[in-house]
Amino acid sequence: MKKALSVLSMLVLVAGFAFAGGGQEARPAAQAQTISVGGSTSVTPLMELFQAEYTRLHPHVTITVSGTGSGDGITGSASGMYDIGMSSRALRPAELGTGIQPMTVAIDGIGLIMHTTSPISSLSFDQIRQIYTGAISNWEQLGAAANGKTGGIAVISREPGSGTRGAFQEIFNYTDADLARGADILNGTGAVRAAVAGNPSAIGYIATGSIDDSVKALNVDGVAPSEANLSDGSYTVSRPFELIIRSSVAPTTATRAFLDWMMGPDGQAIVARNYISVN
Repeated sequence: MKKALSVLSMLVLVAGFAFAGGGQEARPAAQAQTISVGGSTSVTPLMELFQAEYTRLHPHVTITVSGTGSGDGITGSASGMYDIGMSSRALRPAELGTGIQPMTVAIDGIGLIMHTTSPISSLSFDQIRQIYTGAISNWEQLGAAANGKTGGIAVISREPGSGTRGAFQEIFNYTDADLARGADILNGTGAVRAAVAGNPSAIGYIATGSIDDSVKALNVDGVAPSEANLSDGSYTVSRPFELIIRSSVAPTTATRAFLDWMMGPDGQAIVARNYISVN
């Protein structure tokens, strides 16, 4: 009798182990992985959306994002400081020769912004260029486009090395040396937006995806910086958002998976919320 009870107890114990384990061997936890991303402050808000969704889907992956400017994103990816660099302008031939490979993840417009009380709604391409090169320094020089606005123009630009500044200057065909004397040079999209929001005499430029109700977006040659107008090319003040990796060193498995996800349907659906998707 005692032997029978002993055998029964063993069977119950074995059954309990099998039930607790689901009848399967325990799976090892996914290995923790880190991906470092740095560069353009204009690309940073989009990258932070990617970061939030991807780490929700893959909790074992940590993605660090540093908004330090396009120039830093380009050099940082080339040196290996970043697994992925960010640039808000197309790379120059000399930069491509440093062993890096860009891929366009989104198309973004650059919007001209003014204070919300500004009576100005549209400027021509040439008027914008003249404002930023100092040929026009007072609002009344715009004629009918000023819509009664007078006084000096507070020109606000980005810092040297900014991808937004580089793209803006390339589009409007002027150089650092041509920039209007006395222009305020500010670091980062947020700083430009805040400065314009607080100064009725100011004009600035930021990524269209970063325009909010604190400022007024201007039309260029009568065309609004809308998603539809960016998509069909009628709004011409636009630039690519680039992700940059080293071409001489294969990305880690985690980095490759993240890049593929951003370029795939799930990542591009996030792009389409505020920018123009490329896939």
